[in-house]
Amino acid sequence: MLPIRLWMAGPKEHAGPNPWKVIFLLQELGLPYELKVIHASNIKSPPFTDLNPNGRVPAKFGVVIEDPNRDIVLWESGAVLIYLIQEYDKDEALTYRKDSYEAHQQNQWLFFQTSGQGPYFGQAAWFKFHHPERVQSAIDRYVNEIHRVLGVLEKSLEGKQWLVGDKMTFADMAFVSYNSMLFLAFECAPEDALKKYPNVEAWNSRMISRDSWKKVMELKGTLEVNM
Repeated sequence: MLPIRLWMAGPKEHAGPNPWKVIFLLQELGLPYELKVIHASNIKSPPFTDLNPNGRVPAKFGVVIEDPNRDIVLWESGAVLIYLIQEYDKDEALTYRKDSYEAHQQNQWLFFQTSGQGPYFGQAAWFKFHHPERVQSAIDRYVNEIHRVLGVLEKSLEGKQWLVGDKMTFADMAFVSYNSMLFLAFECAPEDALKKYPNVEAWNSRMISRDSWKKVMELKGTLEVNM
């Protein structure tokens, strides 16, 4: 098959976690892909706006894919994950049968990630590192919301290894790239970010120990050096 093209910001332009969760899934599925790093000055004009009218690839958190095998362009990371699973996970290694109860639960957790974890982390990062003035009340609100989301995950993972059923699914995978950056919001060492949430920490550790995630981190490190 032809490589799937993935558009993202370079690390030095503060690329957010969303491209990495898509790359994690591409790696896990063993799909060929090609990175297209775009600079912030180019996202509000063609040809990029022809792909994404929202103009948000490097706007800290966005991602766009072009799949020449299906002649499709998609933006919004959750939509991208669902597409890749439906098109390329034919053995259902990372998902459940689409008419099953578990399939609906997967979507529930994916939407919780994209509407909860992601936006709260993004706002915390904005007010901590990019807002022109420090607004402590805003920082406190969004950091507290991150803790609330982690509390939901902690309770849901009690006595379980995965969010849905008995295997890792794309819904679990959606959280990892944000988990890996929590230390920035919490202003702590990376290894301490999840200490208050042992179930979440164990769950996250099961995923970051996979070869697919290690390859994601290797790629990220290479881009940080070369871009």
